[in-house]
Amino acid sequence: MSIVHDICQREAPELLPLLHPADPSRVVAWRAGKPIQARLFLANVRAVAALLPAAPAAVNLCEDRYAFLVTFCAVVIRGQINLLPSSRAPQAVDEVMQAYPGCYAVGDMALGLAPPRYQQLPPLDTLSFDAADPESVWPTVAADHVVAIGYTSGSTGIPSANRKTWGSFVASNAGNLAMLRAVVGERFEVVATVPPQHMYGMELSVVMPLLSDVGVHGGRPFFPADVASALADVLAPRVLVTTPVHLRALVDSGISLPPIAAIVSATAPMPLELAQAAEQRFGAPLQEMFGSTETCVFASRRPTVDEDWLLYDGVTLHPQPDGTTVDAPQLSAPIALADIVSLSDNGRRFRLRGRHADMLEIAGKRASLADLTRRLLAIPGVRDGVVMQLADGDILGVHRIAALAVAPGLDEQRILDALRDAIDPVFLPRPLRLVEALPRNETGKLPRAALLDLLQRD
Repeated sequence: MSIVHDICQREAPELLPLLHPADPSRVVAWRAGKPIQARLFLANVRAVAALLPAAPAAVNLCEDRYAFLVTFCAVVIRGQINLLPSSRAPQAVDEVMQAYPGCYAVGDMALGLAPPRYQQLPPLDTLSFDAADPESVWPTVAADHVVAIGYTSGSTGIPSANRKTWGSFVASNAGNLAMLRAVVGERFEVVATVPPQHMYGMELSVVMPLLSDVGVHGGRPFFPADVASALADVLAPRVLVTTPVHLRALVDSGISLPPIAAIVSATAPMPLELAQAAEQRFGAPLQEMFGSTETCVFASRRPTVDEDWLLYDGVTLHPQPDGTTVDAPQLSAPIALADIVSLSDNGRRFRLRGRHADMLEIAGKRASLADLTRRLLAIPGVRDGVVMQLADGDILGVHRIAALAVAPGLDEQRILDALRDAIDPVFLPRPLRLVEALPRNETGKLPRAALLDLLQRD
């Protein structure tokens, strides 16, 4: 009998709290300027869970961050998986739903082109629920339960699916929390401009408030005035979670923000001049995060102080000729990335040298697309831009380099002349096209298909 008991004990899945710490009175989120305690949040979760159909998975399309947070947890306690398409575009949603037969979609808004089996949630404040003290039934989740499947942005090709267990989120959150607490302190509130469906937004504005004594603003501020208003809705110390695109809009707007303790950025490289301008403008340190949908965040740096990235505890990198293998507490097995790095400080720090796919070699000369883009953006008058390599090669196998630039008041020749002074002529982009705006997605990334489409237009 004891042997059977021991076997059952070994095979029983590890259970982890859905909310930590288990304090019914702690603030999980802020909505309309009011704090939402864990007891009310869990009541909302149970009310929504009761409305969801039986299914293996749900595409979570909630726009409002608090509605997303509630729905995310409701899907999890139903034993289902949150499917997170790379965008809300009907085609992207349809592709995900086709890959998971029997799934449904759920959101907080009426959609003109609603996907199959779309369930629109009623306003959360209209649901009837019991907000009794939930201490006796504090929810737990099996560590190996796949709670989300996130998709890459498609910036380098076709989006790929990445499965995330609750245990992996618990592990990745430990690194993010330790980094922020070292900068801000034990308790802080988060305001995020990045959508929760993106893995960076998921980690910082969904997982962190669930697994830490951290509250998150329930909205999705986009314009500078909205960001200022959202920050004013929460208590200090405040952490602004954003992207380089949103941050540049904030800096250029001239708008005043309530005091913030730190700025966090990811999804795209942070230009040093933007980091310096943001720190000076808002009086807060800027922390840049390094990670991917495949790995979650595993390193950070303050770009105004360090060029090198500091790895989170328990993370090791193994440089390879064509990239880097990442081993981290949140990963069940090492994952290979295309980033090329050099290690320092006994492997605790690294410097990014480029991506294998970004490295160019023409006529015996080498360059990287990231560096070429940086030099394009450094030209006075260029507000946005990107340099990319096209798939079609000549008879020698050399692929053309192209560029798109947003530069009102400049013409192509002036930009090319400026680039000629900064880079080797063999890497000058042909064609270089001026456009009104780049096709950035919600997180500021540039899907390759959208770039190619823009290049091909007359």
